[in-house]
Amino acid sequence: MLISDLGLDVERLPVALPMWRASVRAETWRAVAQTLSTAGGRLLSLWGSDRRRGAAGGLVVSAAYVLADGLLWLDLPLGERNPGYPDLAPFFPCAARMQRATADLLGVSAEGAADRRGWLDHGAWPVQGFPLRREGGAATPLSEEHFGAAEYAFVRVEGDGVHEIPVGPVHAGIIEPGHFRFAVVGEKVLRLEQRLGYTHKGVEKRFTELPPLQAHRLAGRISGDSTVAYAWAFCMALESLAGCEISERAGSLRALLLERERVANHLGDLGALGNDAAFAFGLAQFSRLREDWLRLSQEAFGHRLMMDCVLPGGVASDIDGVVADRLSRQCDVIEREVLELRQVYDGHAGLQDRFMTTGRVTPELAAQLGLTGLAGRASAQTADLRRDQHWPPYDRMAVRVATRREGDVAARVGVRFDELLESLRLLRLLLARPGAGATQNALRLPEQAAFGAGWVEGWRGEVFVALEWDGERGAQAIRRCHVHDPSWQNWPVLEHAVIGNIVPDFPLINKSFNLSYSGHDL
Repeated sequence: MLISDLGLDVERLPVALPMWRASVRAETWRAVAQTLSTAGGRLLSLWGSDRRRGAAGGLVVSAAYVLADGLLWLDLPLGERNPGYPDLAPFFPCAARMQRATADLLGVSAEGAADRRGWLDHGAWPVQGFPLRREGGAATPLSEEHFGAAEYAFVRVEGDGVHEIPVGPVHAGIIEPGHFRFAVVGEKVLRLEQRLGYTHKGVEKRFTELPPLQAHRLAGRISGDSTVAYAWAFCMALESLAGCEISERAGSLRALLLERERVANHLGDLGALGNDAAFAFGLAQFSRLREDWLRLSQEAFGHRLMMDCVLPGGVASDIDGVVADRLSRQCDVIEREVLELRQVYDGHAGLQDRFMTTGRVTPELAAQLGLTGLAGRASAQTADLRRDQHWPPYDRMAVRVATRREGDVAARVGVRFDELLESLRLLRLLLARPGAGATQNALRLPEQAAFGAGWVEGWRGEVFVALEWDGERGAQAIRRCHVHDPSWQNWPVLEHAVIGNIVPDFPLINKSFNLSYSGHDL
């Protein structure tokens, strides 16, 4: 389905990317969701905003959908006295947690939603306050079930021999907190329920307090393993509302950074997955390769994770022919070793016994629940922005999308291998043909209210940024910045992937998804 088929009065965001906005009424909000759910559209994100300024504006709930020809951003203005809106979970189950988070942050609720428990608020926030309400806005108290002061109502599984195993929220090592409640019989998992949001950092509020041309530094620190993806998505949103085009060379350098980020994470995950299946040799070898990769990133770009390399209007620095040659030769070395290690993984009977059929998500369930990114492609969901939306520089590289149908740990490992090798091919193309132009163009931020969006295929999946600009009366500030990680879609699917498996396989299944706490709990 195309955006034009919906019959909406849309406006294109002010940059040559396929993104449109429209404001709708409640009945249209629901009708669009129903239509897209049956026509193969995807819900990318859902969030709320407080656009009140004096007597003007109001509370708004927004949703971003992915269609064949681009992204559709819908706004639904809400009433002050009853800031409710139609529930999208019946059409897109992944909306449920996003709606719960929006209730905690802004005090607007999905009418008739089956799950109205709080999600981010664990009882540590003032009951009469909502963090994303503008100063002077009256808070609308929600019912007590939205807040975590009382014991969180985990869903109970009852029956002979059923018992619960609570894990977390504090875990070993440096992992961020998250609670996992298992209902089991013996070692077989009947149900898993997650509770996240333990370290709410106030990132989205902080965006409104920073100088706009410096806020990319915050975006790049949302999730350290995706610093390039987040910084690029934020800068794309800022460039979108400013109507700024980046040069061909700047775009190629951004893609170079993004693909190096993808390779680094796949190398790390392949080693960790081997280790979780008691194959320490895999961890040692992939850790060695990843360390070599990160050290060259440090030398070439000034930071192991390439933090602060993507700036509004372009990139922080260029590379010369000598550095480009070193980066290209490293791709050749890594490719040879990864191909050898893949043969080892594929031929190791014990490893494959742990991987195959473990943590399976069928293509049908993946489509129903909105599984996205790498994990989605392992369950026959083929979306990949690098191929689907034809943005420079990917439009000239014929990106090959890696997919599987089995949906198990083995499939997610296979997709990682395929994507890693494809990224090495793309990197060589980018290094051979970097394009021309300045590495950074100046931005002229608008003097009126404006909207912008950024949308990037990170290594984990689609990273999305929605930006509202307050340029009225000389304000020149970010009014709202919503940041979305693909983990919002994928955390609920992990609960289904674990069902029927044994408890000792959970770390392996969990690592095969490798979802983000930090990108989820802003």
